[in-house]
Amino acid sequence: MPFGYVSPAQAMRDKAEYARQGIARGRSCVTLQYEGGILLMAPNPSSALHKISEIYDRIAFAAVGRYNEYETLRKAGITYADITGYQFDRHDVTARGIANYYAQNLGTIFTENLKPFEVEIVVAEVGAQPEADQIYRITFDGSVTDEPGFVAFGGQADQVSAVLKERYSPGMSLTEAFAAALDALSTSGNGERTELAATQLEAAILDRTRDHRTFRRVRAARLEELISESRSDGSKAAEPPEAPPGPATGPDAGNTDRGGGLGSGDSNPV
Repeated sequence: MPFGYVSPAQAMRDKAEYARQGIARGRSCVTLQYEGGILLMAPNPSSALHKISEIYDRIAFAAVGRYNEYETLRKAGITYADITGYQFDRHDVTARGIANYYAQNLGTIFTENLKPFEVEIVVAEVGAQPEADQIYRITFDGSVTDEPGFVAFGGQADQVSAVLKERYSPGMSLTEAFAAALDALSTSGNGERTELAATQLEAAILDRTRDHRTFRRVRAARLEELISESRSDGSKAAEPPEAPPGPATGPDAGNTDRGGGLGSGDSNPV
């Protein structure tokens, strides 16, 4: 056996471990369905280097990992979508087709290159009805999974996904979906919470009500509004419900007007 020989199986394991470590150093991104479309959100303090972008009419792209690598993939996906739509029909451009295109490219890079891409990608497509929505997750080795409802990827994805699993339900409003995503992204690996401001977030939606160009970025003013609504809803949910008054006891039972204090329609005195 020649000196320095590494078996193919060991080489693949080393590549996979290298890619996972690189992806885990970043922050997670979440994608989830709500009643009016699909929400994509990620912590991102930069206003120019986007993690979330439009690919085609009803299709969005979200990624974590090395910016230069997933930006190359984003541009390639746009080119693929434009050429497919031009050669055939705009309706022939689908999230599944783009996900397969990314999977083939990432699989080839992982197998043939010395260094794999340190990226994870989600391609989402909004349908005319919620059951027609599609969310696909593509990993660094070219694996593709269909993610119904929601998906968290990159960073501490397991912890973020666990929070989303508790908070997510079909038919959520945009405010409810945003609150669930914000709660999940605010959870760190050690169980502590990190409050995220609007300047630290990047968010976009695929709006089901639009016939063309459904992708819309959620800008700063709307982000502030959604964060405020999410936190006010959370504080209300945290308040314990008031216990109903019990039956009156003691010598004053049945006499609610004694001493001129309370009328017959009032509750217990403060």
